[in-house]
Amino acid sequence: MTILLLETATQVCSVAMLQDRHIVASRESDEPNAHSSRLAVFVKELLAESPQRPDAVCVSSGPGSYTGLRIGVSSAKGLCYGLDIPLLAVPTLQSMAAWYYMQHPEYDGLVCPMIDARRLECYTALFSRDAQLRDTAADIIEPGLYDQWLDNHPVVFIGDGAAKTQPLLGTHRNALYDSSFVVNAAGMSLLAEQKLKAGDTEDVAYFEPFYLKDFVAKKSEVHGLRTKQ
Repeated sequence: MTILLLETATQVCSVAMLQDRHIVASRESDEPNAHSSRLAVFVKELLAESPQRPDAVCVSSGPGSYTGLRIGVSSAKGLCYGLDIPLLAVPTLQSMAAWYYMQHPEYDGLVCPMIDARRLECYTALFSRDAQLRDTAADIIEPGLYDQWLDNHPVVFIGDGAAKTQPLLGTHRNALYDSSFVVNAAGMSLLAEQKLKAGDTEDVAYFEPFYLKDFVAKKSEVHGLRTKQ
């Protein structure tokens, strides 16, 4: 079983090739605009390196960066059409939590992945090793928000949203922060494999990312342009 994994929901552009439960090749970049400039290059390199044609493509489905999600999903759809293979999708926050547990098999607490959604807002959810305990939401971070879980369990906060909001969450004895955590396509591996085995695929024509919030375009910062009369 070979699955091409695409992660573009955050500032990290990450691509990995999963083969028989092992990541056999990967590429990643956190450079600005890496999704648009590097994703196609990474995919081409991994397809050239792989001795086997992928059986499916799995994309991180959001929430996260609107532009990153559009690029990732569009690329995944194009690959699935071109190769005539199934499309799989894994929620981004679930993938982040799974990647943390994969990297820390000894950890038995909860994981709260957080993606920066601007200002004091983050896309978040809460996971144990076996289940999602809190629905995905766009939270305005404030002191005490997670105390009902922190009072009973260690909770590690990961992602760029955690670094931004750590001062607001206080110093609860059970609050942990892992600044070394980096989002990676490899986090989708077990989930993608389960979905493919179960036949849990997406409609390539109609699948859309999970944005959670409506896209709001920034006002152009380019000045002095006038429409020709």
